[in-house]
Amino acid sequence: MKHDQYKTLITDTAKALGFFHVGFSKAGFLEEEAPRLEHWLKQNYHGKMAYMANHFDKRLDPRLLEPGTQTIISLLLNYYPEQTQQDPTAPQIAKYAYGQDYHYVIKDKLKELLAILREKIGEIQGRAFVDSAPVMDKVWAKKAGLGWMGKNTNLIHPKNGSFFFIAELFVDLEISPDGPIKDYCGTCTRCTDACPTDALATPYLIDASKCISYLTIELKDADLPSEFKGKMENWAFGCDICQDVCPWNRFSKIQQEAAFEPHPEFLNLSSKEWEALSEESFRMLFGKSAIKRTKFNGLQRNIQFLKKEL
Repeated sequence: MKHDQYKTLITDTAKALGFFHVGFSKAGFLEEEAPRLEHWLKQNYHGKMAYMANHFDKRLDPRLLEPGTQTIISLLLNYYPEQTQQDPTAPQIAKYAYGQDYHYVIKDKLKELLAILREKIGEIQGRAFVDSAPVMDKVWAKKAGLGWMGKNTNLIHPKNGSFFFIAELFVDLEISPDGPIKDYCGTCTRCTDACPTDALATPYLIDASKCISYLTIELKDADLPSEFKGKMENWAFGCDICQDVCPWNRFSKIQQEAAFEPHPEFLNLSSKEWEALSEESFRMLFGKSAIKRTKFNGLQRNIQFLKKEL
């Protein structure tokens, strides 16, 4: 029995919690993605992110990750900021990390959503995911019609660009899936042309081992590879280059989530203040931010590497 009568309830409740798009897809084996993922791993495009090779089967079939799952509910939460860093010479931080750590913010919203649904529908089985499990979130969001996969491998929504987080609810309700939409990248190559490290040398395929986000966050080596000197374009945590140049992001709208507002002192930090940043100041400014993932020493490593480029 399909439970399509709950679609409006789920969508309206999610939007009331701040999510701006919701889509549904049928849980099953991702047949098209299996060879792509295998090829990506064999080419070592995941670099030293060993976890990407783990749970291969669960990554491709959500029913193995959460038995009983029938529908994947994909949700988008906007994070596009009203203001960006004031000093153009300061080490740059990816926009998604301006405010509080999205993992906690979104997980709380999903828990509330699930609690409301259980109150109104009954005892449904559900599990929330926010970029913390072997879930191919962009693939499921694409299948749910929330956008297409751009040449920069980001999900792009035709009315909201790509500055948003993707989350999922796995539920045991059978709900009619929403179909995918077409790819509107066309002949545009702005993202692939703009990538300074050639991580996007092949459109629709990212060599994460060359991506500035990987280098500044995921790579835990004491030093960044010398081959990237002069190519980091002042990014100290993450990178927004391929999104900033994307024409579809002219449709990005200012986010409305209070938790994503940056620390009042953060945007005004000058280049010299970044270089002089103490561990105490780091904790004060970024203790609740995703920036804490790289730790103080990791951020210092990145800043020092950028300084050598000058």
